[in-house]
Amino acid sequence: MSNKSIPAAPATAIEESRNLQQATIYRILLAVSFVHLFNDSIQALIPAMFPVLKDNMLLSYAQIGWIAFALNLTSSVIQPIIGFAADRKPRPILLPLGMCCTFAGVFLLAFAGNYVLVIVSVMLVGFGSAAFHPEGMRVAHMAAGQRKGLSQSIFQVGGNAGQSLGPLLMKWVFIPFGQMGALGFTVIAAAGIAVQTYVARWYREMLDAGYTFRKKSVSRSIDPARSKRILITTVILVFIVFVRSWYGASIGGYYAFYLMDKYGMTLDDAQIYIFMYLAAGAVGTFFGGPLADRFGRRNLILVSMIGTVPFALALPFVNQFWAAVLLIISGFILLSSFSVTVIYAQMLYPGNIGTVSGLITGLAFGLGGIGSVVIGHLIDTIGIATVFVACGFLPLLGLLALLLPGDRKLEEWASE
Repeated sequence: MSNKSIPAAPATAIEESRNLQQATIYRILLAVSFVHLFNDSIQALIPAMFPVLKDNMLLSYAQIGWIAFALNLTSSVIQPIIGFAADRKPRPILLPLGMCCTFAGVFLLAFAGNYVLVIVSVMLVGFGSAAFHPEGMRVAHMAAGQRKGLSQSIFQVGGNAGQSLGPLLMKWVFIPFGQMGALGFTVIAAAGIAVQTYVARWYREMLDAGYTFRKKSVSRSIDPARSKRILITTVILVFIVFVRSWYGASIGGYYAFYLMDKYGMTLDDAQIYIFMYLAAGAVGTFFGGPLADRFGRRNLILVSMIGTVPFALALPFVNQFWAAVLLIISGFILLSSFSVTVIYAQMLYPGNIGTVSGLITGLAFGLGGIGSVVIGHLIDTIGIATVFVACGFLPLLGLLALLLPGDRKLEEWASE
């Protein structure tokens, strides 16, 4: 009896591995999407706490910017390294370990009594995010089967939905409970650890069954001209994501202050506006993949940036009602390219899923943290109203998407 039961589990895993390119494993996709929601909702509590930290510690806007920079830079520096290493030797254990690091950061943040401890706790959260994203994206790719676009939308919408919760966390948690409200998020982190343990076990079983990510043959020479074109394309793509993150940092980190300054809003009312922007972005993320399949990836990236410009430029000059309308429209349009940029990069580097995650959701997003520092310093220097007028021009840089290869050329590169 024991001889028959021993090979049963590996055989199931092997059969699942062989059929994985055709089958979409929705239970795993939903699991990593929920953890993405957990992870990014915890990250979202950092900017949600800015008003509380500013009042408690008498911080300047520049110091607020450095907190955002510490979070984003920590993730951006570590994430590409983890992604690069994961592409060579997958490490499923990083999934629960990363969430353990996030747990520690949130716990410390609740009790941080000075600026230095806040920075340290935020960096711990950044380390946790850096560990999760590359391996999480590899799991989403592994569970996708033939539905790569759908799987990427499911995975990314979890993260964007988590980010949209930040303003509500401010309204329902930090306004009534203050900084100690962060302690409640240790429960979310603990749930994330449990789900990540389950996902990591499935991930390990698939690897043991022989699953491998498709890579380009190393034996074939690559045309130097094409290699140069791919490198230039990568730089442009990262820069576009950087600009998108910079504009997002201006809204997520500082627009609540702008609403309070211009319209005399209360803090909890201002957070609703930020929620509307981010929630619309989460919806845009989900629909971005199907829209890109219909109209082209490069076209979707271009439209998402340029289409945001008129709404971003008008935002500082409208009343409260139209500000809400413009935020919803611009959030949907701008973040509709969120998952598309990831898929585009994956087609540039087939098989290097972790490295791509590090570049697009790590390095480029982290560089957006530089925007938080610059914006904070500019607000202290020239005023918040002037800064938001200037930020409206940022999406214009999306015109660089015209230099990206079209979908036909991209698919040609990916198939070789």
